[in-house]
Amino acid sequence: MIVARAIADVRAALADRRRGRIGLVPTMGALHDGHLALLAAARASCETVVMSLFVNPAQFGEPGDLNGYPRDEARDLAHAEASGVDVVFAPSAAEMYPPGYQTWVEVTELGSMLEGRHRPGHFRGVATICLKLFTIVRPDLAFYGQKDAQQIEVLRRMVADLHLELELVVVPTVRDPDGLALSSRNTRLTPEERDRALALPRALAARDAETARAILEAAGLEIDYVEVAPFDPPTLAAAVRVGSTRLIDNVPLEEEL
Repeated sequence: MIVARAIADVRAALADRRRGRIGLVPTMGALHDGHLALLAAARASCETVVMSLFVNPAQFGEPGDLNGYPRDEARDLAHAEASGVDVVFAPSAAEMYPPGYQTWVEVTELGSMLEGRHRPGHFRGVATICLKLFTIVRPDLAFYGQKDAQQIEVLRRMVADLHLELELVVVPTVRDPDGLALSSRNTRLTPEERDRALALPRALAARDAETARAILEAAGLEIDYVEVAPFDPPTLAAAVRVGSTRLIDNVPLEEEL
């Protein structure tokens, strides 16, 4: 497995691999089984698998959230190698945003609802870093988890609007046996907070926004939003705060179309 730190190095590592399909799995590290499912899907579909490992400062609104984001590169690299990753691109912030950087990508409408209302600038950071990764790696396929449904919609719009030659592959949300969607932020939950957080998947299972809100309120969770988003397919999405931890989750409503 090649670990590339510089843009020039990852491009060089991929120069002789373009006869087969290249799959990209963008990550910010702190890998869990959800990430491993993305890597497995990429490995099954592509001749070359590239995983990015970069905690993107541009998508964090609060310095404390960025500074507190879990980091364990040695563990992440071990997981990547065990998953059959061919190339890991693990740049520094200075490599991706050099001095004088001032170019940003913004998907205006899809990026301003739901998460965009509560995290201004978040999707500008997401769209910008993903476009940079797409132009650096030039993948045929890029793999994302359904848990980040709005991110997927934002990126689909960007791919269509900018005529990018790649396909986004959506992998179903991976959950713990108790139903909680896997997230790097779950490690911040105390046992009591985790018990209360289980109201989130239970609420979404109702597949109705009003019922879901009532369940979340009864559990004492602070609700940022719970609503049906106009995605493809329509998606019941919610964001809640459990103590100091913010969790998002969603359920596609395609069966109701």
